[in-house]
Amino acid sequence: MAVAGRAGRRLTAALLSEIFACRHCEAHLPHGPRPVVQFSETSRILIIGQAPGSKVHASGIPWDDDSGDRLREWTGLSKEQFYDPKLIALMPMGFCYPGRASGGDKPPRPECAPLWHERVLAALPSERLTLLVGTYAQQSYLTETKRWSLAKRVESFRHFLPGVFPLPHPAWRSTIFMRKHPWFEGELLPELRAAIAARI
Repeated sequence: MAVAGRAGRRLTAALLSEIFACRHCEAHLPHGPRPVVQFSETSRILIIGQAPGSKVHASGIPWDDDSGDRLREWTGLSKEQFYDPKLIALMPMGFCYPGRASGGDKPPRPECAPLWHERVLAALPSERLTLLVGTYAQQSYLTETKRWSLAKRVESFRHFLPGVFPLPHPAWRSTIFMRKHPWFEGELLPELRAAIAARI
């Protein structure tokens, strides 16, 4: 459970410093370590994504790319709200850019989430809304659905309410997902935006 007040802010600052100094996976990161994360002891909305891409690695700003623009559109959050750690925690499955593979980026480093996630979650308010963006986050946190397709998880979003929303990754391919599944825009997004607005 998050610690309130000045003590909570000190603990959060100390944890962030530890994360930003992390070099645990350095030997496996072709572009070097640059952990990217955002949170505070008052963040009531948590967004768990995949791993930073090359643009985010260059800027050090979470979701600083076209996917981030689409995610903000889905959530109804302004940039000011999205990048306010008092409101929003942004925690990927892997905090550093893993580099390129054939057909896209490499998966998040497997060491990262076991090393840091539990400590970050403990720093956040217990009453929070969690957005699980993409397959890696959903398979880690919705373990009973590992055999499900991403589309089945997202379509079954009401099964995980009130605390969790599974979402596809908002890459350009998500436009295909949205065309194939009109319920995403018609049903899920209005409920998602309402749940977020209730916590802002």
